[in-house]
Order: sequence, then C-alpha cells, then structure tokens
Amino acid sequence: MRCSFCGHGDSKVLDSRPVEDGRSIRRRRECQQCGKRFTTYERIEETNLLVVKRDGNRELFDKNKILAGLVRACDKRPIPMSVLETIVNDIEKDLRNSMEKEIAALDIGDMVMQRLRAVDDVAYVRFASVYRKFEDIETFMQEIHKMISNAEN
Repeated sequence: MRCSFCGHGDSKVLDSRPVEDGRSIRRRRECQQCGKRFTTYERIEETNLLVVKRDGNRELFDKNKILAGLVRACDKRPIPMSVLETIVNDIEKDLRNSMEKEIAALDIGDMVMQRLRAVDDVAYVRFASVYRKFEDIETFMQEIHKMISNAEN
C-alpha cells in the first residue's frame, strides 16, 4: 500500500479491526520510509443488482426504497426502526446470495410481504394494498380473508 504522504510502496500494518458490522476492515499503517501513519480500508466489492420493474425498465437496487415503503406501511404501528432495518438487510443479503444480477421487482415485493406478515398484520395489509394495487374493496377483502384463514391453520 502506497504511503499517502511520500508515495513509498512499502508500509507496515500496526492495527487491524473490523468496521461497518464486519463488512470492511480498517487498517492503521506506518510508512517504512518516512515513518508517518495513515489509515486504509478494505471492503468487499459488491456487484450491482438491477431491479426489473413491471414496465420492463431496469434500475439499480436501492435498499432505501424498500425501507421507505416499510416505514410508510408501518406508520403509527409499534414497530421499531431496527426491525425494519433488519428486514431490509436480510432481503439485500438474500438477493446478493442468489447470485442473480437482475431481480424482478415483484420478487422483491413478495420477499417484503413475507417478512412483514410475520411482524405486523396491519402493516402487511397496508403494504399489500399498494404492492398488489387493490382496485376495489372486494380485492382488499379477499386478501384479508386469505390472511385470516392462514392464521387459523
């Protein structure tokens, strides 16, 4: 690693520690030539995930969009933000582990609904009403009846 002060190509690692929940490593280094200390970070290079929208357009995966949808669905519900962040992080981890470069937005929505259903029924129905584009009260009621019958089993 080149020294950020003199440009010399040899340095000694003085200290290493994980940061960002273990997703990167912070290294404290000392230049072998000038003796000055500097910090470097080592991170895993993540591949870009593309989300294929309903209309066929593609855009980069943005976990903040999922979090925003969850926050809206959980408005005025007793669900801590840490639970929502865990849901988003789990979904991102599953998507990256799938090794697919393109994921359908519908698949992501299904993953959100599956996890949200286990957390809060009201938030689940709110999210489902937007995600599944309920057109009328009959469609909405069908989803409620399906949810009730699954809870009874």
